[in-house]
Amino acid sequence: MPETKIVKNKELNIWEALIPVFALVIMLAFNVYVFGDDAISGSNQFILLLGGAVAALIGYFNKVSLDTMLENVGSNIKSVTGAIIILLLVGSLAASWLVSGVIPAMIFYGIKLINPAIFLPTAVVIAAIISIATGSSWTTSATIGIALIAIGKAIGLPAGVVAGAVISGAYFGDKMSPLSDTTNLAAAMSGTKLFTHIRYMAYTTVPSIIITLIIFTFYSLSYDVSSIQGTEVLLTAIQDKFNITPWLFLVPVLVVVLIIKKTNPVVALLAGTLLGCLFALIFQGGIMETGAIASYKQLMTAITTGIDIETSNVMLNDLFSAGGMKGMLGTVWLIICAMVFGGIMEAIGALSRISKALLGLASSVFGLFASTVASCLAINLTASDQYLAIVIPGKMFEKAYEDKGLAPENLSRTLEDSGTVTSALIPWNTCGAYQSGVLGVGVGEYIGYAIFNYLSPFMTLLFAAFKIKIAQLKKQSN
Repeated sequence: MPETKIVKNKELNIWEALIPVFALVIMLAFNVYVFGDDAISGSNQFILLLGGAVAALIGYFNKVSLDTMLENVGSNIKSVTGAIIILLLVGSLAASWLVSGVIPAMIFYGIKLINPAIFLPTAVVIAAIISIATGSSWTTSATIGIALIAIGKAIGLPAGVVAGAVISGAYFGDKMSPLSDTTNLAAAMSGTKLFTHIRYMAYTTVPSIIITLIIFTFYSLSYDVSSIQGTEVLLTAIQDKFNITPWLFLVPVLVVVLIIKKTNPVVALLAGTLLGCLFALIFQGGIMETGAIASYKQLMTAITTGIDIETSNVMLNDLFSAGGMKGMLGTVWLIICAMVFGGIMEAIGALSRISKALLGLASSVFGLFASTVASCLAINLTASDQYLAIVIPGKMFEKAYEDKGLAPENLSRTLEDSGTVTSALIPWNTCGAYQSGVLGVGVGEYIGYAIFNYLSPFMTLLFAAFKIKIAQLKKQSN
């Protein structure tokens, strides 16, 4: 969007530029208070449009035409077309990996890893594996997380410690999984390619999870635990429904190889989806319908509108459920509405004015990273939603990072290191309330043990302070 269209207008002062942001945060806070966890289902998206309307009103008084604002919104939405396609393919891949038995196989072998002497680090690993496979910390906690809490109690471990291990692993997997909506959202908000974001995020995330595992290993060794019983019930339920074989791991391995080879993510995800469908036909005859047409219809329904696979274990039934492409529409909707708000804010000159003020306050690279972390924490505390803690700072700081000559993956990594993971540490945040509710453990009980979650923002600030892996913008050649 050429800036010449707004140069002739008077530059907004900082308070005028911040009016839409303050209005948005207040409206979102009230909306989350009214709707709770259901706010993300649609009402928050409409609030983003209302925030855009407030910004448009500021622009109107500054003589910015509606056509200019709408043109900028269109340009913003166009910029996230790739991210939207990837999100839809992520939904289809998750469903095909479920019906093919790939995800159940990951869960099956993950449970078999359990050893009483090192239960806590094992719980972190299992939660991480399942969260990477499903792309959801919420699903991980509500299914295998509940089982790990029960097993931990049975062998004499405090529930708060086990919950901390589960949440640490679940949020690690959520951050690093290409199936995760927050991972895709952070990449989209900063203009970063998905797998570039994941690779760059590994620099801070891997050290954080290693430290977490070391600490939980010491915790495990300090407790006198009894033997583990009851996992055979889960393993039997999985084997009764799925044909579990190591051959199923060929699918994720081939997708990882494509990613390492820097294949376009759309191609990699589409290949993963089709391979999942093929393996479903080869290995899961007990689940698939009889006949070519019936099997085709079943697979197409699964990858587009979702699938629920029932087992003999009620707890596993929630885990063996995938929303398909349809399940991603809520996040797509959120991205589009965020682009409307961000596009209007950009068109009226508000984002550039806020960016200028932030650069004035954060004269150093570390100051900019610290401001981003603080903003994510503030949104998590006030708007009480991790998605908004990614969306709002993402649009506010995008230009500031660009003006500093920093590559967009710096912003996307910081958004996830501070916006995604800290949400579970706040009791009134939707994530904190959810984790506490499903695990049956209060936030106050597990907050001291959710090591990965509060270590992540410190790690990203540490990297910024010592200028470790701070990617610079590549200069465009004429």
